[in-house]
Amino acid sequence: MIRDYATIALIAVGAFFLVVGTVGLLRLPDVYNRMHATSKATTLGAASIFLAGFVQFGPTGAGLVCLVGIVFLFLTAPTGAHVVSRAAQRMGVDFAGGVVWPGGDSEDVDDPTE
Repeated sequence: MIRDYATIALIAVGAFFLVVGTVGLLRLPDVYNRMHATSKATTLGAASIFLAGFVQFGPTGAGLVCLVGIVFLFLTAPTGAHVVSRAAQRMGVDFAGGVVWPGGDSEDVDDPTE
């Protein structure tokens, strides 16, 4: 019975973070803010739902798959967000509201491929 309540609570927390990430994607002004909202909020939301699966199924079988999913999510989501951010920067996408890159314009950023 406690396991069921914990699972329901984790799914509710996960659904909340997924909704917050979706609202951030729809409402924020530029690619950098949208990327931040979706990567952080959906990572927490999906990890919470995976954790609910682990709590419900235990440390073997499907529960182990949920733990592997959490590890995979925490390794790939920040990397993907970083790649999107760098690609937008290199394409010359500006920040909203006149904010500039630390240290100057986006054209002044060191290119590791040069």
